[in-house]
Amino acid sequence: MNTDRATMEPAEDAAPVEMLAALFEAHGWAFEQVSEDEVTVEIPGSWTTYQLRAIWRREDHVLQLLCLPEIRVGDDKRQVAFELLALINEQLWLGHFDVWSQGGMLLYRHGLMLGDEGMLSVDMAQMAIESAVAECDRFYPAFQFVLWGDKAPRAALDAALVDAAGEA
Repeated sequence: MNTDRATMEPAEDAAPVEMLAALFEAHGWAFEQVSEDEVTVEIPGSWTTYQLRAIWRREDHVLQLLCLPEIRVGDDKRQVAFELLALINEQLWLGHFDVWSQGGMLLYRHGLMLGDEGMLSVDMAQMAIESAVAECDRFYPAFQFVLWGDKAPRAALDAALVDAAGEA
């Protein structure tokens, strides 16, 4: 794939994993290409560092992004976590939060349908990555409030979504 040396970003559409690897490299993020169809990277967010996994499903022409904030939901917190997930997912236009049944890992998941050519543009790649990290950052405090602060799910979500009024 060609890159524009001035911006260090890929200059044209490319295969999804190749495009993401070039984008991660341009940002200086340490990544690992697990296979020709999977790449992982650690991306700094506002609250924590997120592990992002991108998996290319050739047969479906779908790029699946998984963003993991390294939060595990214990069995004793599953019910309140699922209630919070339902409230949060109502707020989302793209993607959703979920908890893996094996291990209780919290994750944000989004699938991009790339069409028959299966090509990903740099703009689409950048927007998808930024969106995943932004959603994890936006709701991270709500998960903290419920899992470690013992707040009720609605109260935790309301507290997490409060925007500061005025200027400091």
